[in-house]
Amino acid sequence: MPGGARISLNFMDSSLSSLKNCQSYINTGMDIATHVALDLVENFNDAEDVKSIENVMLEYAAMDRELNHYVEAIEETVNQTCVLTLTVHEKYFKILKKTLCTPDKLKTSLLNIKRENPENMPDLKYLVKEKFTALESKNSDSDLQRNEKYLYFQDQLKEMRKQFRHQSGDDNEAIEQIDEDIVVTQSQMNFICPITQMEMKRPVRNKVCGHTYEEDAILKIIQTRKQQKKKVRCPKIGCSHADVKGSDLVPDEALKRAIDSQNKQSWSTLEKSAGYDAATKEICC
Repeated sequence: MPGGARISLNFMDSSLSSLKNCQSYINTGMDIATHVALDLVENFNDAEDVKSIENVMLEYAAMDRELNHYVEAIEETVNQTCVLTLTVHEKYFKILKKTLCTPDKLKTSLLNIKRENPENMPDLKYLVKEKFTALESKNSDSDLQRNEKYLYFQDQLKEMRKQFRHQSGDDNEAIEQIDEDIVVTQSQMNFICPITQMEMKRPVRNKVCGHTYEEDAILKIIQTRKQQKKKVRCPKIGCSHADVKGSDLVPDEALKRAIDSQNKQSWSTLEKSAGYDAATKEICC
């Protein structure tokens, strides 16, 4: 084994804890970047700026992959070392078992255990580095694009662009208005939860089948079915997905923004209408 400073199992445990804290910071950074990108799309500024955010997401994904490799390398090393340690202890346990009736021999055996040469223990630092290097050698760009947070980012951007399609040009305005009305009506239908039959306030998307539900409603069904030891079928009519799990649900931020935007527009229209009616009444009187 290579020389140099050796590290202990306690140090390895501490390192694992620190790495997992770093992972939570990366996840938070990716969540913030996703929200910023959605803000840009919502404000119809989704060209170069969103591309920059996408590059940031890929950088985060690269950091996340590197951290995951460190965590995997440390965990494998710890497991390997624990097996080796148990083997060594088993060897001495057999010695002790044979000498229990002889106090002097028992004392000698215990001293031998205490004097075990540190060179006989594995170099944990070297093992971690070796395993980490092996994992990193298999890296590819496609790994980053398969990152769960990056996939969510792309999915939400796609949905956001659908919901906030910017209509431009002045060809046949009447036809465009009809098309826009159809799009709005269809969008409003997507705002309704298939469980509560009400407009969603906290929509979540099922990663498996793509359908959305009100968060509290679907989680309540999942919890009830779990107590009954039964699976949950997707509540959307016509969906064949028969095993909805809480772990498959992700917040649908794009849909929530679309619902909020639609509600703001509705309130704005009502306020303008109320103001117009009040003004007309005042003039008439």
